Amino acid sequence: MQSIAEYLPQHPFFEGLDESVAVLVAGCAVNVHFRPGQHLFHEGEPADTFYVIRHGRVSLEVRTPTGPAVVVDSAHDDDVVGWSWLVPPHRWLFDARATDETSAIAFDGACLRAKCDADPAIGYALLQRVVGVMSDRLQSARVRLLDLYGASA
Repeated sequence: MQSIAEYLPQHPFFEGLDESVAVLVAGCAVNVHFRPGQHLFHEGEPADTFYVIRHGRVSLEVRTPTGPAVVVDSAHDDDVVGWSWLVPPHRWLFDARATDETSAIAFDGACLRAKCDADPAIGYALLQRVVGVMSDRLQSARVRLLDLYGASA
């Protein structure tokens, strides 16, 4: 298996970043593993991490007041999960749960924010990438809403 520093420059999320920036970002990261059913994070808790899924599957879920959680999206190999580490008040808006054996890279949000504050160019480059993830998630949610409610309109 590749080290984090070797893996990041090849990953689409980090594509185009200077190699020195990838090395700095890798300094905020560790490899993690989740078993099926294990949560990566829970809605409302402090958002201090984001994940790059190396292998596996993660469901993003919203809790309902009376029933089971509703899956609003899922992430697979090479997807990025979690952008709340960057947006104050740094609280998770969803639950994330591994649905398969999942290996990921976990990035420490406080470490990354400190690097972004120290070098605004790094912050801007990461922000551009996170906004892309946010846009993809919103588009996915839109498609799911259309599937649920579009036929009855």
